[in-house]
Amino acid sequence: MTGSAEPHPGHTPAPSSAGEPAAVPAPPGAREPAPSSGRVRSAAKHDAILRAAMTVFLREGYAGASVDEIAATAGVGKQTVYGHFGDKEKLFLAVARAAGGMLSNDPEASRGPLPYSGNLRADLAAVGERVLRTVLAPDAAALHRLTIAELTRHPELQLMWRDNGSGAVMEDLARYLAERDRDGQLVVPEPERAARQFVLLLATDGRVRSLYGTQPLPPEERALVAWETADLIVRAHRPDA
Repeated sequence: MTGSAEPHPGHTPAPSSAGEPAAVPAPPGAREPAPSSGRVRSAAKHDAILRAAMTVFLREGYAGASVDEIAATAGVGKQTVYGHFGDKEKLFLAVARAAGGMLSNDPEASRGPLPYSGNLRADLAAVGERVLRTVLAPDAAALHRLTIAELTRHPELQLMWRDNGSGAVMEDLARYLAERDRDGQLVVPEPERAARQFVLLLATDGRVRSLYGTQPLPPEERALVAWETADLIVRAHRPDA
Protein backbone atom coordinates (compact mmCIF):
# COMPACT_ATOMS: atom_id res chain seq x y z
CA MET A 1 0.00 0.00 0.00
CA THR A 2 1.33 3.40 -0.92
CA GLY A 3 1.24 6.24 1.70
CA SER A 4 2.84 9.57 2.29
CA ALA A 5 6.32 9.43 3.71
CA GLU A 6 6.90 10.62 7.26
CA PRO A 7 9.12 13.71 7.38
CA HIS A 8 12.53 13.02 8.80
CA PRO A 9 13.96 15.17 11.62
CA GLY A 10 15.00 18.59 10.41
CA HIS A 11 12.59 18.40 7.48
CA THR A 12 11.49 21.86 6.29
CA PRO A 13 7.81 22.08 5.26
CA ALA A 14 7.37 22.62 1.56
CA PRO A 15 6.02 25.95 0.34
CA SER A 16 2.26 26.16 -0.15
CA SER A 17 0.72 26.50 -3.56
CA ALA A 18 0.64 30.25 -3.07
CA GLY A 19 4.40 30.27 -2.59
CA GLU A 20 4.15 30.97 1.17
CA PRO A 21 5.93 28.69 3.65
CA ALA A 22 3.59 26.37 5.51
CA ALA A 23 2.83 27.56 9.04
CA VAL A 24 4.95 25.87 11.69
CA PRO A 25 3.08 25.42 14.98
CA ALA A 26 4.60 27.19 17.97
CA PRO A 27 6.17 24.81 20.47
CA PRO A 28 4.17 24.13 23.65
CA GLY A 29 4.63 26.84 26.26
CA ALA A 30 5.83 29.41 23.76
CA ARG A 31 5.16 33.00 24.87
CA GLU A 32 3.11 35.44 22.85
CA PRO A 33 5.26 38.05 21.14
CA ALA A 34 5.53 41.34 22.97
CA PRO A 35 3.64 44.30 21.50
CA SER A 36 5.69 46.07 18.89
CA SER A 37 7.11 49.47 19.69
CA GLY A 38 4.87 50.89 16.96
CA ARG A 39 1.73 49.67 18.71
CA VAL A 40 2.95 51.03 22.05
CA ARG A 41 3.62 54.41 20.46
CA SER A 42 0.20 54.35 18.80
CA ALA A 43 -1.54 53.67 22.13
CA ALA A 44 0.43 56.48 23.75
CA LYS A 45 -0.62 58.88 20.99
CA HIS A 46 -4.25 57.75 21.36
CA ASP A 47 -4.19 58.56 25.08
CA ALA A 48 -2.39 61.86 24.49
CA ILE A 49 -5.03 62.92 21.98
CA LEU A 50 -7.84 62.03 24.39
CA ARG A 51 -6.24 64.04 27.20
CA ALA A 52 -5.59 66.99 24.91
CA ALA A 53 -9.12 66.86 23.52
CA MET A 54 -10.62 66.92 26.99
CA THR A 55 -8.52 69.95 27.89
CA VAL A 56 -9.51 71.83 24.74
CA PHE A 57 -13.20 70.85 24.83
CA LEU A 58 -13.52 71.93 28.46
CA ARG A 59 -11.78 75.22 27.77
CA GLU A 60 -13.38 76.13 24.44
CA GLY A 61 -16.62 74.11 24.33
CA TYR A 62 -17.52 71.78 21.49
CA ALA A 63 -18.19 74.49 18.90
CA GLY A 64 -15.08 76.51 19.77
CA ALA A 65 -12.68 73.57 19.84
CA SER A 66 -10.70 72.86 16.69
CA VAL A 67 -8.90 69.71 15.62
CA ASP A 68 -5.84 71.87 14.87
CA GLU A 69 -5.72 73.07 18.47
CA ILE A 70 -6.28 69.56 19.84
CA ALA A 71 -3.47 68.21 17.65
CA ALA A 72 -1.11 70.97 18.75
CA THR A 73 -1.94 70.36 22.42
CA ALA A 74 -1.34 66.62 21.98
CA GLY A 75 1.90 67.22 20.09
CA VAL A 76 0.75 65.27 17.04
CA GLY A 77 -0.24 66.08 13.49
CA LYS A 78 -3.83 66.82 12.51
CA GLN A 79 -3.95 63.72 10.30
CA THR A 80 -2.92 61.61 13.30
CA VAL A 81 -6.01 62.83 15.16
CA TYR A 82 -8.21 61.94 12.19
CA GLY A 83 -6.47 58.58 11.86
CA HIS A 84 -7.29 57.67 15.46
CA PHE A 85 -10.81 59.13 15.80
CA GLY A 86 -12.20 59.98 12.36
CA ASP A 87 -13.52 63.49 13.01
CA LYS A 88 -14.20 66.01 15.77
CA GLU A 89 -17.63 64.62 16.59
CA LYS A 90 -16.32 61.07 17.10
CA LEU A 91 -13.43 62.45 19.15
CA PHE A 92 -15.85 64.34 21.38
CA LEU A 93 -17.92 61.20 21.97
CA ALA A 94 -14.75 59.25 22.75
CA VAL A 95 -13.75 61.88 25.32
CA ALA A 96 -17.20 61.69 26.92
CA ARG A 97 -17.01 57.89 27.08
CA ALA A 98 -13.53 57.99 28.60
CA ALA A 99 -14.48 60.64 31.15
CA GLY A 100 -17.86 59.13 31.99
CA GLY A 101 -16.09 56.60 34.18
CA MET A 102 -14.38 59.16 36.36
CA LEU A 103 -16.73 58.55 39.26
CA SER A 104 -16.50 54.78 38.86
CA ASN A 105 -12.71 54.77 38.83
CA ASP A 106 -12.10 57.51 41.38
CA PRO A 107 -10.89 55.93 44.65
CA GLU A 108 -12.17 59.01 46.49
CA ALA A 109 -15.75 58.20 45.51
CA SER A 110 -15.76 54.55 46.48
CA ARG A 111 -13.32 52.51 48.53
CA GLY A 112 -14.75 49.03 48.18
CA PRO A 113 -17.21 47.30 50.52
CA LEU A 114 -18.79 49.72 52.96
CA PRO A 115 -18.42 48.69 56.61
CA TYR A 116 -21.38 49.00 58.96
CA SER A 117 -20.50 51.29 61.88
CA GLY A 118 -23.84 50.89 63.63
CA ASN A 119 -25.00 54.32 62.41
CA LEU A 120 -26.85 54.08 59.09
CA ARG A 121 -27.05 57.80 58.45
CA ALA A 122 -23.38 58.37 59.23
CA ASP A 123 -22.30 55.54 56.94
CA LEU A 124 -24.35 56.80 54.00
CA ALA A 125 -23.45 60.44 54.62
CA ALA A 126 -19.72 59.61 54.58
CA VAL A 127 -20.11 57.96 51.16
CA GLY A 128 -22.26 60.88 50.03
CA GLU A 129 -19.58 63.43 50.85
CA ARG A 130 -17.01 61.50 48.83
CA VAL A 131 -19.39 61.27 45.88
CA LEU A 132 -20.05 65.03 46.02
CA ARG A 133 -16.34 65.84 46.09
CA THR A 134 -15.96 63.80 42.92
CA VAL A 135 -18.97 64.97 40.89
CA LEU A 136 -18.36 68.61 41.83
CA ALA A 137 -14.64 68.54 41.06
CA PRO A 138 -13.90 71.25 38.47
CA ASP A 139 -13.18 68.95 35.49
CA ALA A 140 -16.07 66.58 36.23
CA ALA A 141 -18.51 69.46 36.64
CA ALA A 142 -17.28 71.21 33.50
CA LEU A 143 -17.62 68.02 31.46
CA HIS A 144 -21.14 67.48 32.78
CA ARG A 145 -22.12 71.04 31.75
CA LEU A 146 -20.61 70.47 28.33
CA THR A 147 -22.51 67.23 27.77
CA ILE A 148 -25.77 68.91 28.82
CA ALA A 149 -25.17 71.59 26.18
CA GLU A 150 -24.67 68.86 23.55
CA LEU A 151 -27.60 66.61 24.54
CA THR A 152 -29.85 67.75 21.71
CA ARG A 153 -27.21 66.74 19.16
CA HIS A 154 -25.91 63.71 21.05
CA PRO A 155 -28.58 62.24 23.35
CA GLU A 156 -26.38 59.20 23.91
CA LEU A 157 -24.16 61.34 26.12
CA GLN A 158 -26.65 61.20 28.97
CA LEU A 159 -26.74 57.41 28.67
CA MET A 160 -22.96 57.39 29.09
CA TRP A 161 -23.20 59.34 32.33
CA ARG A 162 -26.09 57.22 33.56
CA ASP A 163 -24.49 53.88 32.70
CA ASN A 164 -20.84 54.61 33.52
CA GLY A 165 -20.85 57.60 35.82
CA SER A 166 -21.15 55.89 39.19
CA GLY A 167 -21.32 52.16 38.65
CA ALA A 168 -18.80 51.13 41.33
CA VAL A 169 -20.34 53.48 43.90
CA MET A 170 -23.83 52.15 43.26
CA GLU A 171 -22.62 48.55 43.48
CA ASP A 172 -21.01 49.21 46.86
CA LEU A 173 -24.10 51.02 48.11
CA ALA A 174 -26.45 48.32 46.83
CA ARG A 175 -24.38 45.68 48.62
CA TYR A 176 -24.45 47.70 51.85
CA LEU A 177 -28.22 48.23 51.63
CA ALA A 178 -28.82 44.55 50.87
CA GLU A 179 -26.82 43.62 53.98
CA ARG A 180 -28.87 46.04 56.10
CA ASP A 181 -32.00 44.46 54.66
CA ARG A 182 -30.78 41.00 55.68
CA ASP A 183 -29.87 42.04 59.21
CA GLY A 184 -33.21 43.82 59.68
CA GLN A 185 -31.85 47.36 60.04
CA LEU A 186 -33.70 48.47 56.89
CA VAL A 187 -36.29 47.10 54.50
CA VAL A 188 -34.78 47.37 51.02
CA PRO A 189 -36.46 44.99 48.58
CA GLU A 190 -34.63 46.61 45.62
CA PRO A 191 -31.15 47.63 46.82
CA GLU A 192 -29.88 48.55 43.34
CA ARG A 193 -32.79 50.94 42.85
CA ALA A 194 -32.33 52.48 46.29
CA ALA A 195 -28.59 52.96 45.65
CA ARG A 196 -29.31 54.67 42.33
CA GLN A 197 -31.86 56.97 43.98
CA PHE A 198 -29.36 57.91 46.68
CA VAL A 199 -26.62 58.83 44.20
CA LEU A 200 -28.94 60.72 41.82
CA LEU A 201 -30.64 62.69 44.62
CA LEU A 202 -27.25 63.53 46.09
CA ALA A 203 -25.60 64.57 42.82
CA THR A 204 -28.59 66.59 41.63
CA ASP A 205 -28.89 68.54 44.89
CA GLY A 206 -25.15 69.20 44.92
CA ARG A 207 -25.14 70.40 41.33
CA VAL A 208 -28.11 72.70 41.82
CA ARG A 209 -26.67 74.23 44.99
CA SER A 210 -23.29 74.79 43.29
CA LEU A 211 -24.85 76.19 40.10
CA TYR A 212 -23.67 73.06 38.28
CA GLY A 213 -20.17 73.30 39.62
CA THR A 214 -19.58 76.95 38.76
CA GLN A 215 -19.59 77.97 42.44
CA PRO A 216 -17.66 76.08 45.13
CA LEU A 217 -19.85 74.23 47.62
CA PRO A 218 -18.56 74.93 51.15
CA PRO A 219 -17.62 71.81 53.14
CA GLU A 220 -20.38 72.39 55.65
CA GLU A 221 -23.01 72.63 52.92
CA ARG A 222 -21.63 69.54 51.22
CA ALA A 223 -21.90 67.68 54.53
CA LEU A 224 -25.48 68.92 54.95
CA VAL A 225 -26.48 67.68 51.48
CA ALA A 226 -24.96 64.27 52.19
CA TRP A 227 -26.62 64.00 55.61
CA GLU A 228 -30.07 65.07 54.37
CA THR A 229 -29.92 62.59 51.49
CA ALA A 230 -28.80 59.80 53.80
CA ASP A 231 -31.59 60.64 56.24
CA LEU A 232 -34.17 60.57 53.44
CA ILE A 233 -33.06 57.10 52.31
CA VAL A 234 -32.99 55.72 55.85
CA ARG A 235 -36.45 57.07 56.69
CA ALA A 236 -37.86 55.70 53.43
CA HIS A 237 -36.57 52.19 54.20
CA ARG A 238 -36.83 51.88 57.98
CA PRO A 239 -38.75 48.79 59.18
CA ASP A 240 -41.59 50.83 60.69
CA ALA A 241 -42.04 53.11 57.65
